[in-house]
Amino acid sequence: MIVLGAILLVIGFIADISILWTIGIILLVVGAILAILGGTGRAVAGRKHWF
Repeated sequence: MIVLGAILLVIGFIADISILWTIGIILLVVGAILAILGGTGRAVAGRKHWF
């Protein structure tokens, strides 16, 4: 999710498409939150792993 967010940020910046920029930022933030919670061993939404 973090990688997809970064890719969308780059494409949105190069192509000057603001919706891709916004979606990229949202995916980066959500991916970072899930990665941090998963790294601490905390279950997120009843799941310990997000495969």
